[in-house]
Amino acid sequence: MAPPTGGRLRGESEMAAPQTMQVSCVQLHWAKDLERNLNRCLHYIGLAAEEGSRVVLFPEANLTSYYFPFVVALPEAQVQWAVEQVQEAAREAGLWAIVGSIRPTADRFLNLAHVITPEGEVTHEYAKIMMAGRDEQQYCRGGSKLSLFEVDGVLCTIVICRDGRHPELYRLPAMAGAQILFHPSCSSDEIEAVAWKRVSGRAQQPVGPNTRMFHCVANTVGQSPDGKQTSSGASFIREPNGIPLAEAGYYQEEMITAVLDLERADRKYVRDSLEHPEFLREYWEQMVAEVRQRADLRPE
Repeated sequence: MAPPTGGRLRGESEMAAPQTMQVSCVQLHWAKDLERNLNRCLHYIGLAAEEGSRVVLFPEANLTSYYFPFVVALPEAQVQWAVEQVQEAAREAGLWAIVGSIRPTADRFLNLAHVITPEGEVTHEYAKIMMAGRDEQQYCRGGSKLSLFEVDGVLCTIVICRDGRHPELYRLPAMAGAQILFHPSCSSDEIEAVAWKRVSGRAQQPVGPNTRMFHCVANTVGQSPDGKQTSSGASFIREPNGIPLAEAGYYQEEMITAVLDLERADRKYVRDSLEHPEFLREYWEQMVAEVRQRADLRPE
């Protein structure tokens, strides 16, 4: 059964999709100021370009930080300026960049991922749906669409951190054709909780075994300024069976890189779900069509 369609996505081209794609995931500190965060982001965009990557993924809220005493004090114009600096860097480097910010709306904040093209344009934005920590629940609200966008003819999707524990948020885009899940994250928590996340594998659970798509995670490291929280690190790139292609450490900032053989992302498990049981088929089709129709809505 072919994936249900709902018209072409904004910017979706007729170009032939590549057979491979090199992706870099950057692991950064989660509780630093915007100027430092932007400088690190620009550095790693350059490094990813030197390594020959086509896409570079950064952690959740990597520009603003996920430390809310910093976030709520940032002028919106300063955050927009930082995004524009990344747009220019992506254009100069000639690659795709996926970066994060937490930005105010008329009522509350949105936790956003911005997809920036090699031409320096923001072509897709996704707002985190499932709020996690106490501060995020206090200050933010969830988005109202699932992510579906195209990178060089390859359909992709995004979930942010806690979203990854809700499989429908990436399985529906996979049903619509997404072969790659980009998963920016900030697994910050109390020190004991982070240690438990590492042992249990709770922070980011591989999605390949229930979708057969690639899974690229950019997580955070480091402690909060008061020393009460840390983050779990362990960013990874996994192939569609869940096998690691690249993994980062627990404590240091670093970049990992892997080449994705896109033929392996056949999405078999979600395609099977579209077919069986038959009584669910029409409901899956309706939901997938709605995902495609809402894909280009701007989070606000």
